Amino acid sequence: MNDTTQTGSWWKRLSGGLKRTSASLGGAIADLVTKRKLDAATLEELENELIRADLGVAFAGRVASALSDGRFEKGLAPEDVRALLAAEIEKVLAPVAKPLEVTATPFVILVAGVNGSGKTTTIGKLAARFRADGKKVMLVAGDTFRAAAIEQLKIWGERTGAAVKASAQGSDPASLAFEAITAAKADGSEVVLVDTAGRLQNRAELMNELEKIVRVMRKVEPTAPHAVLLVLDATVGQNALSQVETFGKIAGVTGLVMTKLDGTARGGILVAIAERFKLPVHFIGVGEGVDDLSEFTARDFARAVVGIED
Repeated sequence: MNDTTQTGSWWKRLSGGLKRTSASLGGAIADLVTKRKLDAATLEELENELIRADLGVAFAGRVASALSDGRFEKGLAPEDVRALLAAEIEKVLAPVAKPLEVTATPFVILVAGVNGSGKTTTIGKLAARFRADGKKVMLVAGDTFRAAAIEQLKIWGERTGAAVKASAQGSDPASLAFEAITAAKADGSEVVLVDTAGRLQNRAELMNELEKIVRVMRKVEPTAPHAVLLVLDATVGQNALSQVETFGKIAGVTGLVMTKLDGTARGGILVAIAERFKLPVHFIGVGEGVDDLSEFTARDFARAVVGIED
């Protein structure tokens, strides 16, 4: 498959995945700007729609100001509003759209997130990407609380040709991480992806365990983990903000992966997160397939989220 075909295929998945968000936003924009003039009341309603789409209060206020600046009371087509909205979204997202760079050997990636966010599946998809690049990969089944998570990771290992380090259900995940990194250094693994138990950010003991995993890793590799990826489920909307804040404090999150953008009309939450935390967004997922995880690009996302056809 050539690059053009791949790009087109990904755009189709992205715009399709974000259809709920773009339909919700697009419908609101069309209703407002085609039925009345762009006066103060219309702008306020538009601002409320942007907030409802989880784009954030500050962002919504900026867009309303941009629309009123020099064009107040004038007629405005829905396409004009969408174009301005896409440009404003791209401005927020461009600084955080950064690829994940492998800068050490072994490059240790700790993957965290709450239950159901898609951590283990994301690890499998990342393993497939790294293996396609010819890298030697090790998967670490650090979610030792759930037998299903351990089995799921073993299946991803078989599917991608990655080694899997696992221990019995209920064993200490920090010890497993220690053993895995030790083994990776010995066998020349280039990337180590460490799964962790899905933990709610308000469960102190589980967050303490995550902190312990990081601490123990550093006994065998002082610079580990080299990346701490927080996997966020887009469907949780505003709750994603508190997840980023808490996991950031406990585990030192270095980058984000947003999943399930195909199942929600709340894709705008990524804009609010980027504006508030300025953390790199490395990947987004718009489906279950191995190819449905892709590097994040600001322009594509901005245009897809407001329903502009490429």
